Amino acid sequence: MASDHHLYLIRHLPTAGNREKKYIGWTDESIEPVSDLARSIPMPASGIVYGSDLLRARQSAALLMPNANYVADERLRECHFGDFEGKTYADLEMDKDYRKWIEDPYSFAPRGGESLTDLKNRVMEALVSLPDGAVVVTHGGPIRIALTQFSLDPRDFWSWQIPHGSVWKLEWRNYDEMKEGGRCVSLSEVPITGRGSM
Repeated sequence: MASDHHLYLIRHLPTAGNREKKYIGWTDESIEPVSDLARSIPMPASGIVYGSDLLRARQSAALLMPNANYVADERLRECHFGDFEGKTYADLEMDKDYRKWIEDPYSFAPRGGESLTDLKNRVMEALVSLPDGAVVVTHGGPIRIALTQFSLDPRDFWSWQIPHGSVWKLEWRNYDEMKEGGRCVSLSEVPITGRGSM
């Protein structure tokens, strides 16, 4: 089936907090040192990469697409985990508020943070404003929101596995379908190559 509107979503490279399985949300951590990065992402045809304004997204884009111009958008940030920031599941598993959030994350927000409904609203607002073929470097939460919203596969938010550095390509028949929140006609995790353009 022909598709006329494309979007690429890339999860940033890992940070120390990610490796320690912490909720780092709006905590502005750097990515871990990369000494063996044997891959790069083709330059977008536009020469522009969009993404979160947080440091880990900016640094990942600079490593993966060093010649691209980066356009930061705070709407593409990770979920704000409020009081859960910097903590792990083991730290939080007995916390009543944490259990409420895990059970109903679209309605319940951590103290000082946001619900998944808040996250969805700002991420979708950002995504529908992007041009065809946009390449976006963001976080696991925003990518899960997009896949939950747009995929033909009816998975819930928590079931999507989004590895660091993974690239997801979404395609629609036209922009209007995407703007209206319609399901994409194609979704794939695409390989990273060192040549060519997206």
